[in-house]
Amino acid sequence: YSPEQLKSTADMELSMGLNLFVIHSSVHQPLSDKIPGLCLGPYGQWFNRHETWAEQATPWITYLARSSYMLQQGNFVADIIYYYGEDNNITSLFGVQSPNIPANYNYDYINADGLVKVLSFDKGYLTTPGGTNYRILALDNNSRYMTIPVLKKIRDLVIKGAVVVGPKPLASPSLKDNQSEFKIISDQLWPSEKGNKNTGKGIIYSGYSIAEVLNEMQLLPDFDYTKVDEKTNLLFVHRKMPDTDIYWINNRNNRPENLTAAFRITGKAAEIWCPVTGKMNKVSYTIEDKYTKVPLNLEPNDAVFVVFREKTKAHSLILPEISEKIITSVSGPWEIEFQSDRGAPPKIILDDLASWSENNDPGVRYFSGTGAYLKSVFIDKQWFEDDKQIIIDLGIVKNLAEIIINGKSHGIVWKKPFKLDVTDALKPGENRLEIRITNLWVNRLIGDQQPDIIDKYTYTAQTFYYADSPLLLSGLLGPVRFLSLSTN
Repeated sequence: YSPEQLKSTADMELSMGLNLFVIHSSVHQPLSDKIPGLCLGPYGQWFNRHETWAEQATPWITYLARSSYMLQQGNFVADIIYYYGEDNNITSLFGVQSPNIPANYNYDYINADGLVKVLSFDKGYLTTPGGTNYRILALDNNSRYMTIPVLKKIRDLVIKGAVVVGPKPLASPSLKDNQSEFKIISDQLWPSEKGNKNTGKGIIYSGYSIAEVLNEMQLLPDFDYTKVDEKTNLLFVHRKMPDTDIYWINNRNNRPENLTAAFRITGKAAEIWCPVTGKMNKVSYTIEDKYTKVPLNLEPNDAVFVVFREKTKAHSLILPEISEKIITSVSGPWEIEFQSDRGAPPKIILDDLASWSENNDPGVRYFSGTGAYLKSVFIDKQWFEDDKQIIIDLGIVKNLAEIIINGKSHGIVWKKPFKLDVTDALKPGENRLEIRITNLWVNRLIGDQQPDIIDKYTYTAQTFYYADSPLLLSGLLGPVRFLSLSTN
C-alpha cells in the first residue's frame, strides 16, 4: 500500500471516532539483504524499514499525527446517544448497516453498564463525567427486552428532563427481575400506542423516528452542505473546546468537490487548517439562519479542519478568490537515474513520460524503489511579477515524489493533487529540477517470479504475487507543469 491508498481507510476510521493510530504490523527486520523481508503472512500492513517509501514516510505519519491530535481536543459533539440493548454486541447488530440516524447528526453508542453507571442529566442535557453532552437518548429495537436497572435509570433520566425515543420495553430478560414491577414502570413511562408521554420534566416518544423527534424539537443538523450531485458525500466530526469549535470534514469521493458547508455555530470567524501541510488560513464565510456557511474547495479524498476560535460581530467575510493559470509544461527528454541493486540499469532517457511497467527493458519494467527524474528548466523572470505563487504540478504520480530544486529538497508529495509551492526555490534563469519517484514493491516481486529469473532481488516469507500477476503503474506519468496562483 502507498500512503495515498491508505488515506481513505484512515479517514474513515477518523470519522468513526478514532483519534490514535496503532499500526498493525511492523515486523522486526534483522537482515538488510533480505528485502522486503519477514512478515506475518497475509496479516496487517507491511510497515517497516524495508518498505520502498520508508524514507519518505514522514509526511504521511505527520498527517496521521496532526489529525489525531486535533481530534483529541475538547469533547466530541453529538446530539444523540444510542442504546443498543444488553444481549448483542455492536458488530453483530450494526456490522452491515448502521442505525437509522438522520444525516448530518452525530451520535455515540452506549451499553447497559454505561447507561446505568455513567449517564446523567444536567442543565438540559444527557451528560457524561467527561463532559460530552447529548440531546436525545435513542433506544434500538434490540433494547425491548431490558433489565429493571436499565429501565429504572431511564425513568430517573426522564423525570429529570431527558428526551427519549424508542419502542416500549416488553419485559426483562433476567430471571431475578420482578416482571410485575417491570410492567408498572414501563406503563408509567410509555404511551400505550404511538404517541408521546411526559413524566416529570422529560418526555418519551414511542412509534416516532429519530428524525421526527429532532424535527419536533427544532434541533437543526450540526453540519450540512450543498450537493453537486447525488454522489457528493462528506463525513464530519465536531469537537468542542471552551472557546473553540473544531470540525473535521472528509471528502469520500476520489474527485474534487466545490461546495458550501453550513456549520451550526454563529459569532465566530472561520479558518481552514490543513493537516497535510500544517497551514492555517482564514476563509470566506457568511453567518445566517443559525449557521455559518463556508465555501469549501476539497481535493479528491481530501480532509480539512474548519476551526472557529475568534469571536466576530461581522455577518460575513469575503476574501479575494485565488486564480490558477498554467505558465508552462515541462516536456522531455527526461534522464532517469535508478536506485542500485534493484535490477534496473543505472540510468535511461525517456522522450516522453510513461509508466516504468510499460518499458521494454525488464529491469525497468519490474523495478521497485526510487528513480530520480533529472531536468534543467529555464525560468523567466516575469514569472515572479505581481507576487505570484509558483506551483509545480506533477500530474499523475505512482506513488510518492520528492521535489529537489537546485540541490535542495523542498518537500514530499504523496496524494492527489501532486502539487508543491516552489516560489522560493526557483530563480530566474536555469534551474536544476530533480523529481525522485518511489513506487511499491509489487512489480519487483512479480519480476522475481518470472521463469527466466536466476538471481532474485527480493525475499518474502511467502509468495504474494506470481509471474502473471498484473503490474502496477509506476513512476512519473505527468503532465509536469508550472502554475501561477494570483489573487483576484
